[in-house]
Amino acid sequence: MLKSCVGMYRLSPLFTGASILPVFPLHLLRSWLIVACLLLAGGPALAAAGALDLSSRLAILEDPGGRASLDEVIELDRSGGFQPYRGSGVPNFGYSHSAWWLRIDLPELPAESRRWLLEVAFPTLDDVRLYRLAPGGRREYRSGDQLPFAERPLAHRHFVFPLELSPDGGTRLYLRVQSQGTLTIPLRLWQADDFARADQTGYAAHALYYGMLIGLGLYNLLIWARLRENVYLAYVAFVAAMAVGQLALSGFGYQFVWPEWRGWQAISLSSGFAATGLFGAWFTRLFLDTARRQPQLDRWLRLSVAAFALVALMPLVLPYQWAAQATSVIGLLFSVLAVFCGVSSLRQGNPAARFFLIAWLVLLFGVALMALRNLALVPTNFVTANGIQFGSALEMLLLSFALAERISLLRLEKESATARALESERARVQLLEESERLLESRVDERTRELAETNRRLQTSQQRLHDMAHHDALTGLANRTLLFDRVEQAILRAQRSDGGFALVVIDLDGFKAVNDTYGHQAGDALLVVLADRLEHSVRASDTVARLGGDEFVVVLEGRAERDQYRKLAEKLRQVLVEPVMLDDDTSTRVGASIGLSLYPADGASASQLLSVADFAMYANKRSAEER
Repeated sequence: MLKSCVGMYRLSPLFTGASILPVFPLHLLRSWLIVACLLLAGGPALAAAGALDLSSRLAILEDPGGRASLDEVIELDRSGGFQPYRGSGVPNFGYSHSAWWLRIDLPELPAESRRWLLEVAFPTLDDVRLYRLAPGGRREYRSGDQLPFAERPLAHRHFVFPLELSPDGGTRLYLRVQSQGTLTIPLRLWQADDFARADQTGYAAHALYYGMLIGLGLYNLLIWARLRENVYLAYVAFVAAMAVGQLALSGFGYQFVWPEWRGWQAISLSSGFAATGLFGAWFTRLFLDTARRQPQLDRWLRLSVAAFALVALMPLVLPYQWAAQATSVIGLLFSVLAVFCGVSSLRQGNPAARFFLIAWLVLLFGVALMALRNLALVPTNFVTANGIQFGSALEMLLLSFALAERISLLRLEKESATARALESERARVQLLEESERLLESRVDERTRELAETNRRLQTSQQRLHDMAHHDALTGLANRTLLFDRVEQAILRAQRSDGGFALVVIDLDGFKAVNDTYGHQAGDALLVVLADRLEHSVRASDTVARLGGDEFVVVLEGRAERDQYRKLAEKLRQVLVEPVMLDDDTSTRVGASIGLSLYPADGASASQLLSVADFAMYANKRSAEER
């Protein structure tokens, strides 16, 4: 099927101006796909050849609290606490909080070899301890990805323990395993030479896999650099995240990439595959253009992006086991959603969706196998253990084909769009020529209208600004402008180590004027007094009306308190002089004054106003008592 898909596909260069974007050679892609399938399918099987599978020689004991010592386990063994392992394939206990003990009674071994290696071929286990019981005594080995990689008994991506064994058997081993991730325990016994030879085959298969990911990632990164289309960047991020997850799953990451990062090793598997799902959902949205073509499915894809992002960060605040289980479940659900999106897009007539659909069907099979194995719903064997690697390898290649076909479709769409654009351009030129004369006649008229509108707008803005900062009756500064002026005076005083005074003035007898002559006469009186105040101070000073018959004057410049009092008294004298009203009636009012100085009486406008206000009312009471 895959060969026929490759054969039906024809890659075409994408023309952009006079340059041509290079496209990966078709025959090389086909060869790569065939070799990848063969090595990925046969490599792990060849790598296990020559090993003694110990699954059928195990007895197991669950330690729910994880606190049992070796002596306690031996005592439980003597009392029949261990049960023979009767499962099919590799022992798999799913996600478990317990510690699991495995008793291994080694058989008779070939007499020509005494150097053996016990391999626990699942590199994401947290804590692995091997206890050897032999006539010569006990020995303990420790490993697991919670320990620094350098402390492993043998530098290998799996947990490998060197053993010196006698050929007549009689050696008993106890293996204790505990992990927050899935508890899969493949056990193999190797002769040292066979192990080294098998390793070469396994490493070659993985090298091809990661080389394929690097090649596909770099190739599409170059395409993104040329086209600047985010779908290629999403594919590169998807490949990179898949590589991280696979490096964690295979153990190569801890061995070669991050051997000193124990914290990252603890979460790399879950977070790596969660990031893979995140970028996979992003790629699906961009490639199938679901936001425009399938808005309902697009909402589910965006929800998948958010879910994967949360799961990727989950190990930072929640137990790793929750994150691992959530990654398995959400990954399986998203793979089904991606297949559904591919089917829907294909039914809408998107030809590039065929490779996308095949790719996600292949990956869905691999993800389903891994998720079901992690949840201990299917046995662990060669197919379920390597399903995600097979599926991801084929998916990456097929998605790369889909992106390459997209280039060809874009070229065809561009040619068609160019032809339509040329025809449209001719019609538009004719229309522009007809409307140009009319447009020119209207430009001058519109320009004049805009200039007049702009002038009126500026006038209105200035009027609004004045209304917002000045008293409507007297034209003096209002409370907003007063506080702004005081704050500016404070800043100037701080820069020059100076000061200023704030004078609060309250008119005495103003209510009697209103009651006797009416509010119109009172307003006229306020206007006259405001004008007197403004002409009695410098241009740099500020006169404000706070409301009613209360005024505030800001006197800038540093001086002694007595000097400010004299100035305030002059202001009061100006106010108490008689005022002639419109009907030739003369009237006069008194004034009570309060004074505060910056910085002696306060460090803010509100403090200074409060002190001056208090002083003004004290003076008013004193005058009334007299």
